[in-house]
Amino acid sequence: MKSNDTSQAERLDQRTDYRLILEIVPEGSRVLDLGCGSGGLLDLLRERRQVRGYGVELSSRHIADCIGRGLSVFHGDLDEGLRDFEDQSFDYVIVNQTLSVTHCPDLVVAEMLRVGRRGIVGFANFAHWQVRLRLLLSGRMPVTEAVPYEWYDTPNIHHFSIKDFRIFCRRREARIIDEYFFDRIEDGRPRRHLCCPNWRAAYSLFVLEADT
Repeated sequence: MKSNDTSQAERLDQRTDYRLILEIVPEGSRVLDLGCGSGGLLDLLRERRQVRGYGVELSSRHIADCIGRGLSVFHGDLDEGLRDFEDQSFDYVIVNQTLSVTHCPDLVVAEMLRVGRRGIVGFANFAHWQVRLRLLLSGRMPVTEAVPYEWYDTPNIHHFSIKDFRIFCRRREARIIDEYFFDRIEDGRPRRHLCCPNWRAAYSLFVLEADT
């Protein structure tokens, strides 16, 4: 492995959400990563868990990066659904740090649970105490590690909290199998049980399945 490839892998290893997903996904699983970006997570899953991984990505630049890694990736808009994939054709479908930038999160989650036996959803919690405090004291949209954009250049379309997502899952008959909470996207300490996570956790990761 080249030195620059090694340093990149080390940086990815520091991602709290990536480490969690590596723990959750069993070896040899069939995985679909929605909004896979440059393919860093898929590459780790392939290397560490020997998954049969596929990605869906809208950005042509990111697709080129994925192809450069030797990954199988499809060009597609998540807001248009996953009509090219059959029901229950994957063991896990991942939507990590992506749901808030979609126009139709309801459709994305429904399609995730249609094509996958289980879904993994990771997102920043917009009700974290730092976000609330900065909005209260400054009267301006907060900029934090979890919400690192100014209001005018944020890619986020939907701002939601852990409590919002729990209610969303209950109303959409998506059963929550597990929950993880952490404060930092890099070198964070994930916890499965946390008092008042909607206040205390900057990030969360949920494991879901269809409540049939």
